Amino acid sequence: MPENIDARTVAARPRQLLTQNRELKAIGVWNWTLPAWAGRLDDGRTFNTCPSAGICAQVCYARQGTYLWPVVRAKHHANLTFVLDDLPGWEAAMLTELAAKKLTGGWIRIHDSGDFFSDHYLRAWLRICRSRPDLHFYAYTKEVDRFRRLVEPDPPPNFLWVYSYGGTQDSQLDPTVDRVADVFPDDQAIVDAGFSSQDASDLLAVLGPRLVGIPANRIRAFVKAMAGRRFSTWQAYEDKQRAARRRRRPRPGGPTHPSAA
Repeated sequence: MPENIDARTVAARPRQLLTQNRELKAIGVWNWTLPAWAGRLDDGRTFNTCPSAGICAQVCYARQGTYLWPVVRAKHHANLTFVLDDLPGWEAAMLTELAAKKLTGGWIRIHDSGDFFSDHYLRAWLRICRSRPDLHFYAYTKEVDRFRRLVEPDPPPNFLWVYSYGGTQDSQLDPTVDRVADVFPDDQAIVDAGFSSQDASDLLAVLGPRLVGIPANRIRAFVKAMAGRRFSTWQAYEDKQRAARRRRRPRPGGPTHPSAA
């Protein structure tokens, strides 16, 4: 045990790391999750588990409903605290849990919420995948650069992933090559775009056709924010607006307005 971890910290660790929500249980998938996006732990530390989140943060399903229940929030925070305070200990605990007979041959979804927020954390998952070749792992991610560097050159054969639109690294995606997931306002929009829906089973995100369509949550505020757009076009618009604002900013020592010279 690292010297900076006391007995109270160990006692607060989650007894079970993997869970199953109703949808994943129906298809035999177990799940590991973190708190979504940015927030503050009970000890005052701030976190960002989705450093490449873009417009998705405005309509994140994992910041609504049951995810806000105190018991659920506490579970997700405990998971993250374990990873942050003792990554080797967490990795060992995850490997122990994955050895359970009930999981043999099964599927593990890495992150119902959250993402691969650091190189060290992603590398830990890659080691876990290689250590459990009898299991299948999959994930959605917006960490395109991190995966290009650490995963794509030599991926574990039992790890599948899909890049999801709506993040700050969307411009690095090539839908003619990459497996990509986009969120659409409705099912018809998925069909019209030539994508295939994963609504029947989440595993279709990594086992079905390469262009993955996800129907948007029908939360009224989310529907209004999307304004009939898919995540990729919404993010592209926001990126264009952000670039325009940067161009209009006065440069130190330079003219204060584009027309000034």
